[in-house]
Amino acid sequence: DTLNTRAAPTTNTVRVSREQKDAFSPQLQEFCLKHPIAVVRQLGAALKLDLGLFSTKTLVEANPDHSVEVRAQVHQSPDENWDGNKNSKVWACISHRSHTTIAKYAQYQASSFSDKIKEERDRLAGILNASTNSDSDSKDSISNSSGAGGASAAGSGNGKRKKCKNSNKMLRFGTNVDLSDERKWKAQLQELQKLPPFARVVSAANMLSHVGHMILGMNTVQLYMKVPGSRTPGHQENNNFCSININIGPGDCEWFATPDSYWGGIQALCEKNNINYLHGSWWPALEDLYAENIPVYRFTQRPGDLVWVNAGCVHWVQAIGWCNNIAWNVGPLTARQYQLAVERYEWNKLESYKSIVPMVHLSWNLARNIKVSDPKLFDAIKTCLMQTMKHCMQILEYVKSLNVEVRFHGRGKNEASHYCGQCEVEVFNILFIREQEKRHIVHCMGCARKQSPTLQGFVCLEEYKMAELMQVFDAFVLHTPPPPLPPQQQSSSPSQIAATGPTPQSSPPVMTASSSSSVTSSNVTAGAVSCASGSMLGGGAVSGVASSSSVAVSSVAS
Repeated sequence: DTLNTRAAPTTNTVRVSREQKDAFSPQLQEFCLKHPIAVVRQLGAALKLDLGLFSTKTLVEANPDHSVEVRAQVHQSPDENWDGNKNSKVWACISHRSHTTIAKYAQYQASSFSDKIKEERDRLAGILNASTNSDSDSKDSISNSSGAGGASAAGSGNGKRKKCKNSNKMLRFGTNVDLSDERKWKAQLQELQKLPPFARVVSAANMLSHVGHMILGMNTVQLYMKVPGSRTPGHQENNNFCSININIGPGDCEWFATPDSYWGGIQALCEKNNINYLHGSWWPALEDLYAENIPVYRFTQRPGDLVWVNAGCVHWVQAIGWCNNIAWNVGPLTARQYQLAVERYEWNKLESYKSIVPMVHLSWNLARNIKVSDPKLFDAIKTCLMQTMKHCMQILEYVKSLNVEVRFHGRGKNEASHYCGQCEVEVFNILFIREQEKRHIVHCMGCARKQSPTLQGFVCLEEYKMAELMQVFDAFVLHTPPPPLPPQQQSSSPSQIAATGPTPQSSPPVMTASSSSSVTSSNVTAGAVSCASGSMLGGGAVSGVASSSSVAVSSVAS
């Protein structure tokens, strides 16, 4: 029993009552931050979320020609993954990509449902007929239904072939539907403002709201349109950020997850199965995980349930019924979240995998925008600022030693971060530009030197003056929050909490707040993060959630 509990631990679940104040309680946020993955049951009902706004019918009425990425997959049981010939279980999760529109996928989703109903009716009719026929009549029925006659087509052998054919049935999964455009999806995005601040797409205490530009699917909402069997293969979120997933319904989804401390074991199993952990598509074999003593949470997400995926949690999902899901990422302002994001940022470089969260650019914006009272988070951000400023100075000295002119370029408002066109690493501040096929391509210094050791043919641009970076660095100091107010002076009204939370921003989602709207540990509404220390479940020494951190918004990212 102890072994079974370790291999399949109980999922951390909290059921929210139909009172809004429970959804906005600090304890709910603390509960989510304390566990690798958590399910918040009936949150949609508690907040009176109109999930119908995300139904297929409403989506078709709103924007029928909106693009949908489609993944063609083989329909399989959730805890199985077979090779193409169904000879052996494998980790490789094969899918083929194409594109369609919401209207066309809606037709497929509806026809898939109708076909299933017809199939069930035919099956029930067949059972009814079989119960009134002789054995020989039943065999004839099997033969006729398979579309073949004669003795060779009848009997159990033919039944097996038909079963094999059905089990290899292909399905189409509608994924990565972009809901970032507020002009197209105003009603849908406004409805999500009913969520508590820690779960919102835009919040003062969400690191990803300080990036200063859109990262599709991370600080914007994406929607998934599913039929039974639709699979999201195993993965950790980009740069190990947390994620929010709400099931719109009407069907359920089945989730599998392991704590972040076991990701190395899963990565080793991927390599053993000749699959790249980051670049590949994989569906873990549960028996392989259990053999390595890797615990697996397994649970069902029903309509209106919110799943919180904590930083670094490995997870994979399969639709049980016909349903839609919405999802996005959040970055709690904790030392643990920041550290995991930076570690994955560095490992991605070694694995030649693009970090779509520009952690250096984000760190400088955090230094501009927030006041941090958690010493661990402060030290981690300050270290990043110091290292990147040192790197910029070394690059400038090297470039000047080659007598290459450095031109000040500046940075446009809400301008996206830059990545090297060759190796896809983030390029911060010092850009090396070269024209290729009538396009100006950004290079990091390493790739620029590979092409031209003397940097001949490159234009060197500077986005920030070093004096400006030094000013930001010096101004970023450890914040001492004021003492909390007496209980009688604190606001406890749920309606006030909802009213004073961050309002939706026009794209890109930059968090706008004046210094007067400072956030302290006693002010939940403006997005303070105050999480109790705790350890993750799943065995082994796992670092707990970072100690309480209070955050104050002081300015706006440029």
